Amino acid sequence: MIVFSHANSYCASTYQRLFDGWRAAGHEVAAVEHFGHDAQFPVDRRWQGMTQQLTTLIDGLAEPRLWLVGHSMGGYLSLLAAGQRPRRVRGVIVLDAPIIHGWKSGLISVVKAAGQMPRVSPAAGALRRRDRWSDLGEVHSHFAAKPMFARWHPAMLDDYVRHGTEPDPADAAGAARRLKFRPDIEASIYSTVPHRLVPYLRTHPPGGPIAFIAGTRSREVGQVGLAATHKLTQGRISWIEGTHLFPFEKPEETTAAVLDWIARLDRAAAAA
Repeated sequence: MIVFSHANSYCASTYQRLFDGWRAAGHEVAAVEHFGHDAQFPVDRRWQGMTQQLTTLIDGLAEPRLWLVGHSMGGYLSLLAAGQRPRRVRGVIVLDAPIIHGWKSGLISVVKAAGQMPRVSPAAGALRRRDRWSDLGEVHSHFAAKPMFARWHPAMLDDYVRHGTEPDPADAAGAARRLKFRPDIEASIYSTVPHRLVPYLRTHPPGGPIAFIAGTRSREVGQVGLAATHKLTQGRISWIEGTHLFPFEKPEETTAAVLDWIARLDRAAAAA
């Protein structure tokens, strides 16, 4: 079974095409629809609430050992949860969530302490994001015109339009839509990104091997680098052509790459 965790601002249903591919290959898929929106599991400085939301999902699943797969924020949450439930982890596959470590981790610590994360992270952009439209057609036109979304597979964009928005409660007629993933929650998540994941995993080993899939044009990989990720994965890194959002751009390739890592990690475990 695959337990999937989404990137910040993108609900799990946006990844439906990936889920369909994994299910076709024989894997059940479970996911939290959108982290950070349940008052029982709030966004906090170390993402403890969201990690608990993921471990609560894991605890409710009958299969004893699970594959944790996460994109961006979801990669971090998968590693954090794996450290909390190591006996439930068969392996972790991280999609373009490079690990912050060393002086960059120290810099983020200082910026956090100064309360400046909203200024230097994508949080400010999230708060300026348009989040309401008159109907689904306007939602689609709005995003399809943006260069970032123009790179997406059409089916993924359709799923984002349909599942990433919800009826606007302010519209009595019921046609208007708003973003399901609220911009203030998105901003809070960006402002509280964990920056001491490497020390955490030293004291909370994940219980299974870690693999990493990177986008060849990922700005996030370029900014953070892969030195810490290379050590954490013991070199288990592969690449897909695309940006940080390659799961939306290349869903078939992403589905296949995750299945390939599952097969490779299973073979390695059988041979050990």
